[in-house]
Amino acid sequence: QVQLVESGGGLVQPGGSLRLSCAASGSIFFISTMGWYRQAPGKERELVATITFSSSTNYADSVKGRFTISRDNAKNTAYLQMNSLKPEDTAVYYCNADLRTRFSERLSSYWGQGTQVTVSS
Repeated sequence: QVQLVESGGGLVQPGGSLRLSCAASGSIFFISTMGWYRQAPGKERELVATITFSSSTNYADSVKGRFTISRDNAKNTAYLQMNSLKPEDTAVYYCNADLRTRFSERLSSYWGQGTQVTVSS
């Protein structure tokens, strides 16, 4: 019923930039918070950034000042602009959305399939 599809990952050199996109589609009535999480090999999934419907944002300390989350509510899409990338940013990045479908009055959490970001020279 609902799909979240990430794109924009890849290989980049340290100091470089990437922009991730997350497009939500399906029987969506309303999207509350959207967020980006990441999971490096051997580590737990961690929060990167979140953004509410009204565009209030929250960032992990490790990415503050380097990453910017944004969203386009008309397109049900969230973005993550990543600048000054470091090798420690290497991970699979997952999109998350808390949303209501047309068939439920409750918010449910949905995840994308993930996109690999590798920062290496």
